[in-house]
Amino acid sequence: MTNDDQLSAVKYDKGPLLLIAGAGTGKTYVLIEKIKYLISHRLAKPENILALTFTEKAASEMEERVDQALPYGYFQMWISTFHAFADQILKEHASHIGLNSGYRLLSDAEALLFLKENLFLFSLKYFRPLGNPNRYLEGLHKHFSRLKDEDISPNQYLTWVHSTRRVARKMARHPVVEKMEAEKYIELAQAYKIYEQLKIKEGLMDFSDLLYYALELFRRRPNIVKNYQKKFTHVLVDEFQDTNISQYALLKLLCPARNKPKLTIVGDDSQAIYKFRGASVSNILTFMKDYPQAKQITLRRNYRSSQKILDSAYRLIKHNDPDTLEARLGISKKLVSQKESVSDGISFHLAE
Repeated sequence: MTNDDQLSAVKYDKGPLLLIAGAGTGKTYVLIEKIKYLISHRLAKPENILALTFTEKAASEMEERVDQALPYGYFQMWISTFHAFADQILKEHASHIGLNSGYRLLSDAEALLFLKENLFLFSLKYFRPLGNPNRYLEGLHKHFSRLKDEDISPNQYLTWVHSTRRVARKMARHPVVEKMEAEKYIELAQAYKIYEQLKIKEGLMDFSDLLYYALELFRRRPNIVKNYQKKFTHVLVDEFQDTNISQYALLKLLCPARNKPKLTIVGDDSQAIYKFRGASVSNILTFMKDYPQAKQITLRRNYRSSQKILDSAYRLIKHNDPDTLEARLGISKKLVSQKESVSDGISFHLAE
C-alpha cells in the first residue's frame, strides 16, 4: 500500500523532483509506481521514459519489476546504467565526433594489457618501472579513469599542470622537491593524452571512456542532444548519491534546467558507498542549486527494520553532521519503523 509521501512522489509531474529516500522506505517501489502512473494516465509513452541507475544488478531488477507491473507490450522503455546508456548513444553517434562506432570495449584486464604492450611509448621517467614493468600500470589506469569520472580531458589536465608549475616556481621553498613534483604531474598528463590517442587509433574504449565521449558528443553536437531532450520527456535516476561528476554532467545536458524537465532523482547521502569510484554526494546539493524549482519530498517510513535498529543507526549517522543533507537542507531524515514492535535489540560481539 502506498503511503502519502510515496503517492505525492508518484503523482508529481510538474517539473524536477528530489526524492530523499532512506533505507527501506520503498524508493524503488516509488519509481516503479511512477512509471506505471505516467503510462496509465497517458502522461508519457514507454519509449519517452528514461530510467537510469548505478549498477547492472539494479537496472535488471528495475526492468524485471516494471515488466511484471505493466501489461504485455511495453518493451520500448529505456532502463539501464549510465554507462550502458552512454554505450548505446555512442554506438549510434560516435562517428559524429570522428570516433569509430564499431569500437571494442576493453575490460579492466584488457586495458592493463594494452598499457603494458605500449608502455615504452609513454616515455616514463619518474614512473619508469625498474624491476617490475607492471608496477605502475594499475595505478596509471585508475588515475586516468578517475580523471574521466571527474570530467577532465587530457588538454585540461596538461593546462592545469603547466599553470601549477608556473605558480610553484614563483613560490618554491624547496626547488628540488617542487621540480620533482612538477615532473611527476607532467609525466602523468602526457601519458594520459598518449593513452587516449592510442585507443582512438586502435578503435578501442575502456569503461570510463563511455561517459567521457558521450559528454563530448553532446557538447560538440547540440543537434544530437536536442533530439534526446525531445525524446525523453521523463527521466528518473536511482541511487543519485552514487553518481560521479561526469554522470551528473550528462544528466544536466539531457535535462537542462531552463526546460523545467520532468526529472526525478532519488538519493540518500547516508547510503553513499562509491566515493572511491568518484561518486560525489555533493551532486545532490548541487542539484538543488541547478534546479531551484525542484520539489523536495522525504520518505521516512521504514518497512524493513525495527525502531531500535533505526534509532541506533540514526545516532551513528548524526556524527557526520554538518556534512549531511539533513543538516544542509534543514530536513529530518529520522526513519520511523512501520513494523510491529519486536523485542530484538542490538548486541555487540567481539570475535578473535
